[in-house]
Amino acid sequence: MIVQTIELWDDLPHVTLTGYLPTLLNKECQMPAIIICPGGAYLYTSEREAEPVALRFASLGYPTFVLHYNTYYGKGPIDQRNPPQPNPHSLYPQPLKDVAQAVATVRAQAASMQIDANKIVVAGFSAGGHLAAMLGVNWHTPYLAELMNMPNENFKPNALLLGYALLDSQLSKELMTAEDKIKFNDMFTLMYHALFAKQDIDDDELHKFSPALLVNEHTPPAFLWHTSEDDLVKSANSLQFALGLAKHQINYELHVFEKGGHGLSLGDRTTSLSPEQMNADAAQWVALAAKWLSRQFE
Repeated sequence: MIVQTIELWDDLPHVTLTGYLPTLLNKECQMPAIIICPGGAYLYTSEREAEPVALRFASLGYPTFVLHYNTYYGKGPIDQRNPPQPNPHSLYPQPLKDVAQAVATVRAQAASMQIDANKIVVAGFSAGGHLAAMLGVNWHTPYLAELMNMPNENFKPNALLLGYALLDSQLSKELMTAEDKIKFNDMFTLMYHALFAKQDIDDDELHKFSPALLVNEHTPPAFLWHTSEDDLVKSANSLQFALGLAKHQINYELHVFEKGGHGLSLGDRTTSLSPEQMNADAAQWVALAAKWLSRQFE
């Protein structure tokens, strides 16, 4: 396996794309690539949803990349008692530019890495899933082409893998119990500050920040998974995105596992910090996703 790290911007060296490239014996083979956006509420990028996930998919033969995009504090883990200085580049739409640049970079270098340039998957967890989905529903827009100063096709994702992703901010707000609002208020307040430099956003802004409400005929096929016990990002987020795909007759596969909380990652010992993060049922998502990818790109 070859491991290499690419800096995506000349003036933002902390934004990196680390590739895990399996050694393929068939030199003529071109594989789909997977770009992983770890979660972390746009405050940091979670270690548990980065390299371990990349290595799991690389073991299946996929050239896989971890994107450390602009977040408020940078790479995790973060000592909440003594956090790093905030990153001024976490403001939206810079994270969206980061993931678009990641796709464009992999596509431009695809031939040298035995990657099929028309089979680039963007995966994400939680906030990283939100970021992946935002690219999925916006890649075709003149706004993003102008922002990136390149043709839309350069950063088009061909499929999405979304794990317990924040996809409908309006619905999430509506479904939160009074207890949930107290429990997660500080986190959401800080996330909105990191992205918009304010503590709350109005309904119009929530709509624009909700990719499930923005699904369109250009949105790529998606594999989604969630747990029904997730109290931070309700499983209805994935249901709503799947409904949008269904309305536009876009291929999707959706799995909602009954048990398990938020942030399971691989759901096994590889990524678990506590027994609550061990979930044999949800851990099946990797095998299910690999089968789905094979069907999409066969």
